[in-house]
Amino acid sequence: MSRPLEDVRILAVEQYGAGPWGTVHLADLGADVIKIEDPRTNGDVGRYVPPFAEGEDSLFFEALNRNKRSVSLDLTNDGGREVFHRLVAESDAVYSNLRGDVPARLGLTYDQLKNVNPAIVCCSLSAFGMTGPRAAEPGYDYVMQGLTGWMSLTGEPGGPPQKTGLSLVDFAGGYVAGYALLAGLHAARRDGVGMDCDVSLYETALSMLNYQATWHLTSGLVPERTRHSAHPSLVPFQNFQTSDGWIVIACPKDKFFVRLLDVLGLDSVRRDARFADFAARLRNKEALLAILEPAIRAWRTDEMLVKLTDSGVPCAPVNDVESALRDGHLVARGGITETTHPRFGTVKAVATPVRVGTPPTEHKRAPRRNEHAVDVLTGILGLDEDAIDALRAAGAFGQAPWEER
Repeated sequence: MSRPLEDVRILAVEQYGAGPWGTVHLADLGADVIKIEDPRTNGDVGRYVPPFAEGEDSLFFEALNRNKRSVSLDLTNDGGREVFHRLVAESDAVYSNLRGDVPARLGLTYDQLKNVNPAIVCCSLSAFGMTGPRAAEPGYDYVMQGLTGWMSLTGEPGGPPQKTGLSLVDFAGGYVAGYALLAGLHAARRDGVGMDCDVSLYETALSMLNYQATWHLTSGLVPERTRHSAHPSLVPFQNFQTSDGWIVIACPKDKFFVRLLDVLGLDSVRRDARFADFAARLRNKEALLAILEPAIRAWRTDEMLVKLTDSGVPCAPVNDVESALRDGHLVARGGITETTHPRFGTVKAVATPVRVGTPPTEHKRAPRRNEHAVDVLTGILGLDEDAIDALRAAGAFGQAPWEER
């Protein structure tokens, strides 16, 4: 069975985390993602990220680049640009995650490429976007979590500013860029005219403030941290301590709250007007938690989870990463991919959550640097050995050996 994006070719001038994260899901869906790696910098910096890095191989890079191909091209070189333009003519999209002012400098915008391919979609994922006073500033996930208010909302009240445990701005930015690219591709195929997609980590992070931003912008409410990672307005909806660990209990509907009280044997609370609805429970949050917390703390985690699950109350253990990756549901859903690597052996990773059609059962490891140069230059562009030699002599592929490792 064909994959959903098998007829899509993307030239990805990408590196590190956010950019490759956006395209790895497109590659999993069948897109031909060709990484354009800069030979002047030894390719994608993600190849060298520790731990588990040796030479140009790293598990960090493997996690973000499976099912892709790699070609080294110097886009500052006339020969490199010639090859790139010929590839653009045979592709659907140019994708990059560079500083906001760099795509124009490297000739990666729609205005600069439309004469090569009028339907090309040029998607840029940068820190602050390609316009505005901060366009030329670098920026990373940590920086954005501080700048956009995330750190002020993370952690316990009274504690120091904290980032989330994962690089969520990078990951969200990659998803948004992939989403934008596909929207642009749809329009380009419908109308025959391409466009720029200008995605920023900054606006992605701000957009995820969502209802808290609306509360503040409309009513002036200043969001604050909550104890035990509680929901800002729904009670109970937070982490609770048991006798031997922690669990998450969520009651975003009245029926869940009633079921929780039934499990805990707190019939009197059901009749208490202070806790009759969402608004009342929020007003009397401290009084309610003073009742619920000791009642839950009397239970073992496994016993509490069984009772709550059987009663239909949304709940979960607060797992560590090891426990999360051993969950039977993940295994049943085919949520772990495997590839074979010459240095690392079997590399296991979490599969893409983007399930469209039948999920793939086989995956290719991340590419070695410039591994697919011959395939791409001969198979897509039809270049013969003499033409390739001439381009190599002109510096199109940098000074490194032809088959870089």
